[in-house]
Amino acid sequence: EVQLQASGGGLVQAGGSLRLSCSASGFTFADYAIGWFRQAPGKEREGVSCIINDGRTYYVDSVKGRFTISRDNAKNTVYLQMNSLKPEDTAVYFCAADRWAQGRSWLRNVYGMDYWGKGTQVTVSS
Repeated sequence: EVQLQASGGGLVQAGGSLRLSCSASGFTFADYAIGWFRQAPGKEREGVSCIINDGRTYYVDSVKGRFTISRDNAKNTVYLQMNSLKPEDTAVYFCAADRWAQGRSWLRNVYGMDYWGKGTQVTVSS
């Protein structure tokens, strides 16, 4: 059974930091591009960041320089370090994985992900 288990969300003041984790099981983690989407109330789900199977990383412009994604293939886990958080980062964050979208296209592939995890809420207060 495939599972993506996200954790690390919470409430933080603007300027603060959070680290999200996504632990995966049930598929060959190292072969997949994996990362994070987010969805704010009343808005469409958007790709935030991904890390592909060769370690290259991609970010949506709004988080560049503030968020850092990494993966530990030995632990089947991907991390999203979020610094300098802003109220507009408030959203439910979803971990997702796809075998074939190995590049920036992953961020736009919201309807094509192979696997999704349940979301974790991130709330940034002003």
